[in-house]
Amino acid sequence: MKKHLLCTSAIIGCAMAAPATAQEWDLSWGGFMNQHVAFADVSGTAVTAFAPAADYDGLGFHSNTEIIFTPSITLDNGLTFGINVQFEGEGQSLGNEIDETYMTISSDTMGQIIAGSKNSAGYMQQVSAPGVTSMAIQSPSISAFIPFSAGGILAGAATTASPEVAGNNDPDRLTYFTPSFNGLTLGVSYARNDGGTSTQNHNNSGTAGTATVEDIFDISLAYSQTFGTTSVDFSARYGTANLIVGGSDPEVWGVGLQVGFGDFTIGGSYTSEDPGGVGGPVTALGNYVDSEGYSFGVVYDAAGPWAFEGQMYMGETKYTDTKAEYNAYRIGASRDLGPGVDWDIYAAYVEADVKSFAGTEIKGTVIGTAINLSF
Repeated sequence: MKKHLLCTSAIIGCAMAAPATAQEWDLSWGGFMNQHVAFADVSGTAVTAFAPAADYDGLGFHSNTEIIFTPSITLDNGLTFGINVQFEGEGQSLGNEIDETYMTISSDTMGQIIAGSKNSAGYMQQVSAPGVTSMAIQSPSISAFIPFSAGGILAGAATTASPEVAGNNDPDRLTYFTPSFNGLTLGVSYARNDGGTSTQNHNNSGTAGTATVEDIFDISLAYSQTFGTTSVDFSARYGTANLIVGGSDPEVWGVGLQVGFGDFTIGGSYTSEDPGGVGGPVTALGNYVDSEGYSFGVVYDAAGPWAFEGQMYMGETKYTDTKAEYNAYRIGASRDLGPGVDWDIYAAYVEADVKSFAGTEIKGTVIGTAINLSF
């Protein structure tokens, strides 16, 4: 007790008397910023039906920024402990300032454990169409210029190659990845429940609250290997959860493949989502039954600083009475300007519609440029 009190009163002296250690924390941090300037031409009946006073045509701007803190320490036994906290640069309201926050424990022989607010193993290992520019059409990012989700006609895998079970994007969960066995890595994730929201849930919340699903499981595998000048990247995933009240359980599954040969890379993906009883009724369209999406792309990494792309995503959301369709296409090029600095130019076309209902069509063309900084 006396020794403890002395150390409390004289921290410097106790630190000098403590055994020497080689371990030190690596207080790393980094981040990225993507700044877009683009001209959009948007038309369709959905524009006037859902936002009659809105004008989406003309020059627009979009940014995506994160500052990421990643301190870590490697102990003498080979275990590395790390922290990852991601601050959103565009958080506009309380609760949106931090994207993810989690702990990692890893080693070459053990693999990696992730605990905290983070996407599932299936999401992280998903392989989809290759691309080089930062304005995504395999996710709702392009809606910054073309509001194709007006009226809520699209959901899940219809617009993204990496949906989560019942939309549980970043709840607190536990994930484990095995070490790589000749390029093969397995992953599994578990979350207690979704907390009833699409944002992070950092509490051990009970199912009597606002949670809609519990026992959220995800399992995945990824294979990455190079054979001479040919590279192969493959992934497969499955996720499910228990619906707390009534209806069937939600599910997600998907596969993806990329093959590189010389300066070319081609690839694509297929993803399907069944919302189960989480879907709920949708006005006029019936109940949300399921969604699916396909991606395909090709990249040419030219000699010098330029790389070129062509990419497409086609998806649909099915309802009991009809279906909504999403089709997106993008061509672009990216130039490496220096360490962590890229310049993008791109053109994208997006079309979304519910064929059997009036006032649901929207289509648009975006021609833009972006500077991407990462550090």
